[in-house]
Amino acid sequence: MPEAALAAFLADNCARLESCLEQWLPPAGTHPARLHEAMRYTVLDGGKRIRPTLVYASGQAVGARQALLDAPAAAVELIHAYSLIHDDLPAMDNDDLRRGKPSCHRAFDEATAILAGDALQALAFYILAHHSAPQLDAGVRLQMLERLASAAGSRGMAGGQAIDLSATGRQLNIAELEDMHIHKTGALVRVSVLLGALCGTATTDKQLEQLDHYAKCIGLAFQIRDDILDVEGEVLSLGKHTGMDQQREKSTYPALMGLEPARQRARELHEEALDSLAGFHGSADPLRWISLYIIERER
Repeated sequence: MPEAALAAFLADNCARLESCLEQWLPPAGTHPARLHEAMRYTVLDGGKRIRPTLVYASGQAVGARQALLDAPAAAVELIHAYSLIHDDLPAMDNDDLRRGKPSCHRAFDEATAILAGDALQALAFYILAHHSAPQLDAGVRLQMLERLASAAGSRGMAGGQAIDLSATGRQLNIAELEDMHIHKTGALVRVSVLLGALCGTATTDKQLEQLDHYAKCIGLAFQIRDDILDVEGEVLSLGKHTGMDQQREKSTYPALMGLEPARQRARELHEEALDSLAGFHGSADPLRWISLYIIERER
């Protein structure tokens, strides 16, 4: 993997994203100030930004203009940030640390954290509906709103979290575990790739199918790597506590398969993701780099 090229791609697009988020988030002092401070605390200057990076990378693969990708990239990051706030709450995973700093409900309070998550979710759809992009057909914009809503809802991310909560304390089999993560983690990864692809002016149905299969593979690989890092990662590099899955008696890939088979499964998914990009040329290289990064990352 050309690490320098990936680092440059990440830096460029993260800078664009940060500028877009800064533009759309209400200023910290705007009434109600505490709520807006909590929103900004959670979103700005933190995280790997994998999902918005996938928006930019898939858009580049189909020749989309970069300016069209800013709003969908910001929208998926806000949905992700809202989900992290709610996942960390005492009623959910009860985590005190996120992205190397106190979780939102610890830095502020539980009620403010809930409201900040609610507001970030609403802002994501506001951005998609209102960003200035006359080149996007109204039908495409509506499709983007519909797909993001589905990915975030009961048949996607929220549903996956519900499955996760109901599974705590009992062992799942591999098929059940994959089903949970296809919803909880995979849905937002897949819609990130899709939103970028929809910004292309001549994206074909075949390309959408290929990119969706790529996203399905890397979404699952991402979760497997997360499970591995929870076993052998370090708090300082991860920015969150490790060993929590075992403490909560959660089913994970290393617990069900063993560490080395889990690593092998992630590598197989990476190869399958690359195969799905056959027919895409050099413009899809960032997608290829991201897939490898996902299975090799240390945080």
